Amino acid sequence: MHQGFLDESGGTGSAAEGDNFLIVAVLLASDPRPVELHVKRARKRLRRKPGSGEMKATHSTTRTISRLLQAIAQEEIESVVVVLDKRQLQEFPQEPEDLYREAVGRAVRHCAERWPRLHVILDKRYTKAELRRKLEQAIKARLTDFASTEVRFEHGDSQKSKGLQAVDYVVWAVRQKYEWENEQFYRIIEPRIVVEEMRKVK
Repeated sequence: MHQGFLDESGGTGSAAEGDNFLIVAVLLASDPRPVELHVKRARKRLRRKPGSGEMKATHSTTRTISRLLQAIAQEEIESVVVVLDKRQLQEFPQEPEDLYREAVGRAVRHCAERWPRLHVILDKRYTKAELRRKLEQAIKARLTDFASTEVRFEHGDSQKSKGLQAVDYVVWAVRQKYEWENEQFYRIIEPRIVVEEMRKVK
C-alpha cells in the first residue's frame, strides 16, 4: 500500500495579490521512512530539539529548502499536484471550502488511478468533525467508479508528521512557480512530479 502525504498552499478566498492559486500536492511513497529521515536530519542540522516545532518552508532559508528538496527528490517517491487558478472566478461558491474539496478530490483521484491501494494522510485543516466528514465525502465522490480501489484517510498533525512536513516543502516549491514565476525550487522536485493538473476556476 502506498502512503501519501497531502498539503495545500493558498486560500479558498477570491484571488488577491500573492494568492491567485490554490495548490494541493501529494507526496507518495511505498516506504515513507527515507523521506522522514531527511526531515529529521534537516532538523538536526538546524539544532532543533524534538518537539520544538515543525519544519516549514516559509520559515526556512533558501539553503535549507534546496537541500531538503534535493534529498527528497533522490528517494523513490512520486508527487501529484493540482493547481486551481482563482483569477477567472466569476461567481464565488456559497461555501468557499468547496474549492479546497475540489482540489483535494482531484488530487486523490489522480493518485488512485496510479495506486489502487492508498493511505492518504491529510494535513489536519479542520478541528470540527463535520468538516472533516464533508471533505472525505467529497473525495469519495471522485472515486465512485473505482470499484477495486482501497483508499484510507487520516487527518494528521503536521507538527508530529515528518511526511507532512516534507510535502509542505514540495507544495511551497510549486507555489513559487505559479504565484511568482520562480522555478528555482520547483525544478528540483519536478522530476518526481508524475501528475500536474492546472485548472481554471469558473
